[in-house]
Amino acid sequence: MLGCVALVVGVVAAVADVPVLGVVAGSFGIAAGLAASHLGGRADALDERLEQADARVAHLTDELALAVEAGEGAAAQPAASQAAPVVPADDEEALVDAETGLFGERYFDVTLASRVAAARRHLRPVAVVLVDVVSGIRTGEPEVVDPVLVADHVRATLREADTACRLDDGRFALLLEDTPENGAVWTVERLRRALAATRSDLTLWAGVACYPAHAFHADELHDRAVAALVAAKQWRQDRIEVATSSE
Repeated sequence: MLGCVALVVGVVAAVADVPVLGVVAGSFGIAAGLAASHLGGRADALDERLEQADARVAHLTDELALAVEAGEGAAAQPAASQAAPVVPADDEEALVDAETGLFGERYFDVTLASRVAAARRHLRPVAVVLVDVVSGIRTGEPEVVDPVLVADHVRATLREADTACRLDDGRFALLLEDTPENGAVWTVERLRRALAATRSDLTLWAGVACYPAHAFHADELHDRAVAALVAAKQWRQDRIEVATSSE
């Protein structure tokens, strides 16, 4: 634009023979040159920034692809570590409690060791809960509660990642993934409330033991949960006992 103005003024100055207009035309010409130089510099800078942005986008795309690949591999590791033990088809029935449909004691023993090993590798807590439910304790005539009723409420209370088993002696065993002591107690309390809402004459006792707070090995963890349950059953009312720390 300034270049056009300088050209017009220059022509007028030449035709009219007015030196002042020639000076003005020169000034416009200089301004036009400076403006063109400035715009050219800005265009070059813009091109350089666009090239840098393209390079950055390409770099981030590569990083994202690597992160996704690594994330998929990491996600597969916990899933593999928490997978149920593989057993022959002939032994599957032995792993399930026929009356409730929950896993049985054999499955509990194998899975407890697997869960503790996985918790140790991934530095995560895991809780073992032993539960016993009876009716009529307040009237002095305790009776065994329908295990199917308890099993249904256990299923409704636990998360998908948790495991519920019914042991050979009729007690229920819960394996709670990534759950510290307070989370385990709250899980049992929710189960207790659900059962109480169904029948008011039920009494629930529970023993809680957590890795690594109370024991470092599966057998020790189970033993401490048993001891906690025995302590809870000393009360003639609902009671949740937490194991003592390992020495």
